[in-house]
Amino acid sequence: MSREGASVEASISLRVDGEERLGVASVMKGCDHGQCGACTVPLDGRRAITCLALAVAHGGAAITTSRGLAESGRLHPSQQAFLDHDALQCGCCTPGQICSAVGVLQEARAGHPSCVGHVINHDFAGYHIASNADVATLEAVWLDEVDDRSTPMG
Repeated sequence: MSREGASVEASISLRVDGEERLGVASVMKGCDHGQCGACTVPLDGRRAITCLALAVAHGGAAITTSRGLAESGRLHPSQQAFLDHDALQCGCCTPGQICSAVGVLQEARAGHPSCVGHVINHDFAGYHIASNADVATLEAVWLDEVDDRSTPMG
């Protein structure tokens, strides 16, 4: 989500910069206060809430959107797991949830201390899942991890 040599206003968030300057539409606007998680993306291997992250602080960072997860026309394992387990919610929430799932699993694989056991239930990038898809979402994340432990995410 960056262009070499482009200047960005100091107060612009990654979400706004991506949408307005770079034309990235797959990072959703939710609350714009960092509470809902709709704008979550993996940023340098860690989950980031892009409405709170300043674009100027992340020049050259590796940012993956939900659309960037698929490779060669194949869905990312987390995207497929969400489909397989009927864990889809609205079009606003689902991309951030999938990116959050990818991010939390990347963090766990990297040994970040916040990622142990029950964390996925409480630390799903700030998500407070508010639909009947709660169990399916958590199953999709955990089963994706169990099925694809040997496949690095990214």
